[in-house]
Amino acid sequence: MAHPLDNHPILRMNGAGNEILVLDLRGIGHVLAPEEARAIAATPGLRFDQLMALHDPLEADDDAYMRIYNVDGSLSGACGNGTRCVAYALAREGKERLSLATAAGRIETRREAETLFTVDMGRPRLHWREIPLAREADTRAVALDPPVDGAPAQFSAVGMGNPHAVFFVDDAEAIALEELGSKLEHHPLFPERANISFAQIVARDDILLRVWERGTGATKACGSAACATLVAAARSGFTDRRARVRLPGGDLHIEWRADDHVMMTGPVEFEFETRLTSELFEGAEA
Repeated sequence: MAHPLDNHPILRMNGAGNEILVLDLRGIGHVLAPEEARAIAATPGLRFDQLMALHDPLEADDDAYMRIYNVDGSLSGACGNGTRCVAYALAREGKERLSLATAAGRIETRREAETLFTVDMGRPRLHWREIPLAREADTRAVALDPPVDGAPAQFSAVGMGNPHAVFFVDDAEAIALEELGSKLEHHPLFPERANISFAQIVARDDILLRVWERGTGATKACGSAACATLVAAARSGFTDRRARVRLPGGDLHIEWRADDHVMMTGPVEFEFETRLTSELFEGAEA
């Protein structure tokens, strides 16, 4: 029997280097199981940082309901770079502005230029329970307890749909990201794991950033991490409320507006479109 997604199109894109797949499931009624997401990720050429699955909207004012998968099959609450890729994909239908619902809330997007999009990432979550952390803390400066060898002694915590831990360092390039990221993601302070960022303040409007994403690993870019980092930096007085955030895959421009919404502007790149096959899912195991 053919799989429901046999011969179904899927788009390969990137947002500032963040490897993204867009899978439009509107009108189908199929929800990807974690093992199906992992099977897609294991397909040559389709390895992703995030897979953006679009479903029929639950509210009349929305354009789609969006589920976001990490490469390990787990769900993510937000992905700014992936959302820009979705905005580009749906712009082909003539939609310059979008309202996309997610488990973490509604996301609005608008097209600025052919391949440049702005995403309203919403309000940051700053209370320790909302992020969440495992214990009460001033989220501007949380002691890393128990400590981790090689990691700074404290971090700033911000929720941007996902939990984020931002470590401010003198030299982001000198950090052993693979080693520290995997340890810190699973630190007992983070009951839902966390995205781990190492941020170097270059100027009050310029941040250098490297990110380890929960469920994915080291990544060339992470939009929600860029937003969380700007919020953390502004709260600590390191920057103003608008800055360029430089990641290995490209630059993002982040603004924490006076209305508390965080706006992210950045590029997208279309790579190719292909089709899924039933054979791709034959070895998928829960």
